[in-house]
Amino acid sequence: MPAMTLPLPLYIGLRYTWAKRRNTFISFVSLFAFIGMALGVFALIVVLSVMNGFDRELKDRILRVVPHGFVRAATPLQDWQSLAQRLVGRHGVTGAAPYVAGHGLATYNGSVHGIEIQGIDPQAEPDVSVVHEHMLVGELEDLTPGEYEVILGSLLARYLGVALGDKVDITLPSVSITPAGIFPRSRRFTVVGVFEVGAQLDQSLVLIHVADAQKLLRTQGVEGLRLRFEDIYTAPSRLRDLQAELGADFVTQDWSETQGSLFQAIKMEKTVVGIMLGIIIAVAAFNIVTSLVMMITEKRSDIAVLRTMGLSALGVVAIFMTQGIVIGMVGIAIGAGLGVVVAQHLAAMVAAVENLMGASIFDPTVYFVTTMPSQLQLGDVIYVCLGACTISFLATCYPAYRASQIAPAEALRYNV
Repeated sequence: MPAMTLPLPLYIGLRYTWAKRRNTFISFVSLFAFIGMALGVFALIVVLSVMNGFDRELKDRILRVVPHGFVRAATPLQDWQSLAQRLVGRHGVTGAAPYVAGHGLATYNGSVHGIEIQGIDPQAEPDVSVVHEHMLVGELEDLTPGEYEVILGSLLARYLGVALGDKVDITLPSVSITPAGIFPRSRRFTVVGVFEVGAQLDQSLVLIHVADAQKLLRTQGVEGLRLRFEDIYTAPSRLRDLQAELGADFVTQDWSETQGSLFQAIKMEKTVVGIMLGIIIAVAAFNIVTSLVMMITEKRSDIAVLRTMGLSALGVVAIFMTQGIVIGMVGIAIGAGLGVVVAQHLAAMVAAVENLMGASIFDPTVYFVTTMPSQLQLGDVIYVCLGACTISFLATCYPAYRASQIAPAEALRYNV
């Protein structure tokens, strides 16, 4: 027979795996172990792909908007143009623009929302940001110095309920002392534009002219320059070179410092979710142990006969390790196959469910990611499969070893 060309322990182990058993509960436990292994691998691959998708979306949406780096002066810069000309073209810097930053509250018709204030130069801003490419209404050039005009993010504008021409009060976390008393510093701005970059900045960022920001925040000059590099991922090392060149009068900061905590949180969340879902695989491994222990109890007499016929203890170990590994491997293969297919088509599947239900899972008025992102990475699939294979292998070791320690004479005596 062709099957007999297999090594004897492997052949017997495969026969034990698929043969009908007198105790149907063993079959149930084995089936549960198989399903658990497949479900754990499937869930891990899909969830890790979704986490990769969110990480990609955040990087694509946020990093294309935020500056790659900052150069701050110890004292406000009066002649920022000279510094910009000095930096552009060196160390991979492709653009530089001045800024004045602050925080406050935006109020309109009873609605209040915390905001991040950015004073910009409309002419230089396109060199470091793509906001001008994502204007829903208005243009950056509409910001006129001295007119106290403002451009809002789309979600912020929707929350406040403002439209072009409306007056928004911006209040700072400081006070003005006047003969009439102490009052919070506030200024009324006219809405001249709305942008939407598809990131969290849509919820909080407001843009005003740098000259108006200097008056509002009572600062002479600008805080520093926002920089753009040829390659965003080389910005940290390039900024260290700039820091050494500029000296102690300037402080540099890159995007990994301003936004890095967000991406580190996503990475940590991915790790924690992976560990939690890995518990499913661990439970399946315990079921493999249980099914093998019950199988060994049922096959004590078979083991004794095989040992008396000359099968070594290592051969007995191989028989039951084959059975446990086959259960695990088949479950892993099916789970990985389904996980890869679902991860690659998850966005389309979620869209189909939304069309069927007539509802959106991600409300566009709340979330800036409106579709289910998924990015399948081969490394994740390999990592999950290798981890599951290792757990399956380790789960079979102890039961198989215990089977090899069965004494043939004792087993046959109590089974006569």
